[in-house]
Amino acid sequence: MGGLSIWHWIIVGAVVFILFGGKFKISDVMGDVAKGIKAFKKGMSEDDAAADDAKKPLEGQTSERRALESDKADSKKV
Repeated sequence: MGGLSIWHWIIVGAVVFILFGGKFKISDVMGDVAKGIKAFKKGMSEDDAAADDAKKPLEGQTSERRALESDKADSKKV
């Protein structure tokens, strides 16, 4: 109970490595996280815009489309 297990040392080593070592500087990691968040927000806004466009009815075209489809169906019957 008094000593640290291998998992404690691995976690401590990872934290020290992130803070002080290699190319994984904390500023680089936070910059990458910020880029990821911006990309996520952009993707969500594009999905919302696409969903809004899909929900809008085709004003003026729906009745014309129905008329054309009914004309095509009538011409096939003849």
